[in-house]
Amino acid sequence: MLASKFGIEIEFTGITRSEAARIAAEHLGGTATSTGDYYDTYKVTAPDGRVWKFMSDASISCQTKQGRHKVSAGRDYSVELVSPILTYREDIATLQELVRKLRKAKAFASATCGIHLHLDGASHTPRSLRNFVNIIASKNDLFYKALQIAPERMSYCKQMDNLLVEKLNRRKPKTLRAIEEIWYEGYSESQERHYHSSRYHFLNLHSFFTGNRTVELRGFNSELHAGKIRSYIVLALALNHQAITQKCASAKKPQAENEKFAMRTYLNRIGFIGEEFANCREHLTAHLNGSAAWRFRAA
Repeated sequence: MLASKFGIEIEFTGITRSEAARIAAEHLGGTATSTGDYYDTYKVTAPDGRVWKFMSDASISCQTKQGRHKVSAGRDYSVELVSPILTYREDIATLQELVRKLRKAKAFASATCGIHLHLDGASHTPRSLRNFVNIIASKNDLFYKALQIAPERMSYCKQMDNLLVEKLNRRKPKTLRAIEEIWYEGYSESQERHYHSSRYHFLNLHSFFTGNRTVELRGFNSELHAGKIRSYIVLALALNHQAITQKCASAKKPQAENEKFAMRTYLNRIGFIGEEFANCREHLTAHLNGSAAWRFRAA
């Protein structure tokens, strides 16, 4: 489940883009340069040739710390880290250590900041994309509570559209083009628009259909906690693997009388097994009610 390539975008504030780029260049052993583009991007080129970007994002509420207090700050404090293409086994330690160094430098995530994960879509088919939509739809309530999605971010990562889910499962499209047509039904704006309204959902297929061929998951509050970020990455990779390998998936919601048990058993089913993923399971069940050990309280 960890084999797919991915990219991550981490939004934060607290330090400037230039400072974040300097820290990344030092950590990666690379060089930082300012592009002077619309997003005031700083590029950090690592020795392996991959480029890490630090960009401005208008959705971020900019702040910095003065003593123990957080105060408003200028747009230089709007920072979105955009990684190059990564693989879990080779790059997770590097990414986690970079996150720790940014946090030590007083970077932090405000309530408006999010994390977006882009998953390689090369192996996806009409069946797997429909599976992905159904998986997210069935787990909407569980995921939104487990991930504690901030109210300030709900307009940027809406739950799956019930009408979209119903259309996909009724029509059972057999081609990518047919799924694409269903995805954009009801929108008046041009499909070519980068910031198309359809993208602002937990699962975003706009990025898949507009040339990047990536499936994006947007349902994560930003964190500069290396363990939580690792948990989000593993969850995204596991969901992607489930969508690709499972013969079919239902949009039916799971039992809800014991949220923690439902999440634990689901995580085990999609690959969160053993000591390696113990911390991931803890992070992803921490905010849920119930018992992870027993489905029914009487037991």
